[in-house]
Amino acid sequence: MDKKFLAPKEIANAMVNVGVGKANLPVLNMFLLGILAGAFIGFGALGNTIASQTFAGIDPGVAKLIGAAVFPVGLMLVVVCGAELFTGNNLMTLALMSNKITTSQLLKNWCVVWLGNLVGSVALALIVYYGGICGGDAATKAIGIAEAKAGLTVGVMILRGILCNILVVLAVWLATSAQDVISKIFACWFPIMLFVLSGFEHSVANMYFIPVGMLLGANVTVAQCATNLICVTIGNLIGGALIIPVIYYVVYLAADKKASNV
Repeated sequence: MDKKFLAPKEIANAMVNVGVGKANLPVLNMFLLGILAGAFIGFGALGNTIASQTFAGIDPGVAKLIGAAVFPVGLMLVVVCGAELFTGNNLMTLALMSNKITTSQLLKNWCVVWLGNLVGSVALALIVYYGGICGGDAATKAIGIAEAKAGLTVGVMILRGILCNILVVLAVWLATSAQDVISKIFACWFPIMLFVLSGFEHSVANMYFIPVGMLLGANVTVAQCATNLICVTIGNLIGGALIIPVIYYVVYLAADKKASNV
């Protein structure tokens, strides 16, 4: 019988290999796939806005849950269709700690992909705005989301960013374990639904949420938008590039590396 999923140590080794592959992508490919990932996450964010507003008249809690249930389509598209997402690529520190990639390769990927994510997210926001896709109550909801995110304190942005990317990289971890498309979809769905429902902060999602709100008339300055993206990115890095990868490296990979150096 074929194995249906990878064990945790197998996932760790698989993630090292994935990190090596990502580090060696041509810069143009990184950027183009980053644009796609930004748009994919933006699609999930757009769906979240419309769904949560559509069901707001029924019950606020139900509306929030339905919006959270729609959002994970973004990561599903990234994982299954193929794209480069900054927050998921934070797991590349596993390859760095295993001495399979260099620090310069890691930083190059993160910077290029982050910029690609920004371009894709903002491009989608512009299309949504000029296409009249988010109007009426949905526009009011989008404006409210943007203003709420921009109004957070620096500490709250960072802390919510940490919690968010713990769940995002765990979703990628679960999806890597899965060996079929349906399993990968469910692996993406549960952790991402949870972070949206909990109100955590995702840097790439905010690359769509805040600009589209600004275009629709939100009282948010460019400086406030930039502050949010920087602070949330820092939080995402702490949660996704340090906390989860370091723990799993120590538990599953450090002993193997030590043995190979003997």
